[in-house]
This record gives sequence, structure tokens and C-alpha cells, in this order.
Amino acid sequence: MIGVLKKRFEDNAARHPDLVWEDVEALLRNNEKATAILQWMEDTGGEPDTIGYDDTTGRIIYCDCSRESPAGRRSLCYDDEALQKRTKNPPAGSVVHQAQEHGLALMDETLYRRLQSSGIFDTKTSSWIATPDEIRKLGGALFCERRYGTVFTFHNGADSYYSVRGWRGWILL
Repeated sequence: MIGVLKKRFEDNAARHPDLVWEDVEALLRNNEKATAILQWMEDTGGEPDTIGYDDTTGRIIYCDCSRESPAGRRSLCYDDEALQKRTKNPPAGSVVHQAQEHGLALMDETLYRRLQSSGIFDTKTSSWIATPDEIRKLGGALFCERRYGTVFTFHNGADSYYSVRGWRGWILL
């Protein structure tokens, strides 16, 4: 996995101009849990890479950088509450549950837009994002995508799911 991450780091230097691979590698080699999480992200099509430092903690952000929403994480409703309410044709699971199960946080709108500022993502798919409690309490959930050269944030019922909507996760090193 370290070799895959190094190649992706080198091939996409514009995503993280302030980082040096040797510093990132040292953090990865000392964190088996993070490496296992990144492996799962890779296995499900996320193509994890760093997009630089987290402004709040100063730690390194690793997130899904696949061009389209990770193929192995699509066709899921937003959370378990929505999944339980979906009596007809329920999906295989929920985004929030899957993220928690694998030690990831779900991107919020700010982080999603930061990812989009480093490249072009989700031009044919969309990605669920962390939804504020006020919206979720009313039955909704948020997702983002890029169309017409613009990043959009939309809403849908939390129990909806589509074959082209997945989710992007992230961790801090």
C-alpha cells in the first residue's frame, strides 16, 4: 500500500505542494490502523491521496481522490435510520454506518469543495456528504457533484440511493 500511495503522491503533486513524501511516509509507517483504512479505501475504488494539511490540527488529510465517487461505495442510503425506513427495495447499507465501520469520516461540504479545488471530481457521479443535524432531522441529506464546471450541493431524502451516488471519506495522519 505504501508503494501505491507514494506513486499517487508523486503523480499528483499539485494536490499537496507543501508536503514532502518522506514526512508522509514516516507517518504512514508508524500508523498501521491508518494504513489499513487507506487499504480499504483503495480496495473500494477511492484512490486515497493527501490534499495537504488540516488547517485546524496541522495534521495531514488523506481522502478519496478517485475521479468519480468510489465504485465500491455506491447505492447506499445516507444512514441507518433512513435504511430502516426503506421498506421497499432497501439498499445493502448506509453511508454513515459504512464510514464508521471502517474508521473514516464523511466529507463535509467544505472539505468536498477543497478536494474539488485540487482537481475535477464527480462529473458523472455524486457523493453523499456529512449532513447538518437540522437537515437530517427533517428527513433530508446532502450530496455534491460537479456539473457545467461548477460544484453543486444538493439535497435528497436520506433514504434515497442511486447507482451513481457514493461517498468519499477522509482521515487525519
